[in-house]
Amino acid sequence: MLLLRILLVGFFLFASVDACSPSDRAALLAFKAALQEPYLGIFNSWTGNSCCGGWYGVSCDPETLKVTDITLRGESEDPIFEKAGRTGYMTGSISPEICKLDRLTVLVIADWKGISGEIPKCLTKLSPLRVLDLVGNKISGEIPSDIGNLNSLTVLNLAENAISGSIPASIVNIGSLKHLDLRNNRITGEIPSDFGKLQMLSRALLGRNQLTGSIPDSVTKMYRLADLDLSMNGISGLIPANMGNMPVLSTLNLDSNRLSGQIPPTLLNNDGLGILNLSRNGLEGQIPDVFHPDSYFMALDLSFNALKGPIPNSLSSAKYVGHLDLSHNHLCGSIPNGSPFDHLEASSFTNNDCLCGNPLRTC
Repeated sequence: MLLLRILLVGFFLFASVDACSPSDRAALLAFKAALQEPYLGIFNSWTGNSCCGGWYGVSCDPETLKVTDITLRGESEDPIFEKAGRTGYMTGSISPEICKLDRLTVLVIADWKGISGEIPKCLTKLSPLRVLDLVGNKISGEIPSDIGNLNSLTVLNLAENAISGSIPASIVNIGSLKHLDLRNNRITGEIPSDFGKLQMLSRALLGRNQLTGSIPDSVTKMYRLADLDLSMNGISGLIPANMGNMPVLSTLNLDSNRLSGQIPPTLLNNDGLGILNLSRNGLEGQIPDVFHPDSYFMALDLSFNALKGPIPNSLSSAKYVGHLDLSHNHLCGSIPNGSPFDHLEASSFTNNDCLCGNPLRTC
């Protein structure tokens, strides 16, 4: 009898190691009930009480046994995907019951292609949340207006959905935010004028939306920003003069907007800016003759603007220019000799007013 008691105690102790709290388990099951995943059996393991050990994509704090992490990716190298020979597909919506997981720090429900509905507004009450990644679904509605309450958030990825409305003004209060990706949605309105308050931000990817207004001057004071994508919007006005002085900016995509005025010289003599795309705007004036031996452009695209005058001779002094496109402008004069011009094709220079020289017609 004593041996039986010992065995029973040991069994229950072992079983309780992987058991999350009843309230967390109920919240997970409600979250599961609102989703349908027909091909991979992602939720087949979500049975019993061992939600901290055996439930796919769920992790817990080992001391409190509270759920801290839900990571469900529809595109993964996990064996469950390799065995099925396909990527994931899931429909349904994100249940507000998930907000009862009050210790949640990571919520990734990414690339399932068919999840719809809105972002539960109650998510903004999950103060421990550090990562919110809902990329690659069909989520609609607006970004919760009080998203700025998530003071611990470092990653906000809502790209490739059907989100509408404007960028909430409160977003600038997320002082810890490092990665912001809102690309390929239906977001309208202007970029908040005090967007530059996001001093920890290293990537701001807002392309392929319906944003209007101008680029806020405050952006030029974001000293950790390395990658800025505002492409394929309706942004107008001038490019801020000090944008080229941003110390770690390496990729700047402003193409397919309604920008006007001249190209700030600081953009072209910044030796850290490796990818610059200003194509398909209304930029005027001459290309600043400010290139130097430390200039290093993997891609420089100024096509489809209203630029005039000659191609700067100083571009020949650049250390490296990989892809260069100056086509569809009003440039005139001789194409300089030497690198990088000796490896470029005619398509880099076509549809200008009177350019000549290799690889175009002889002057």
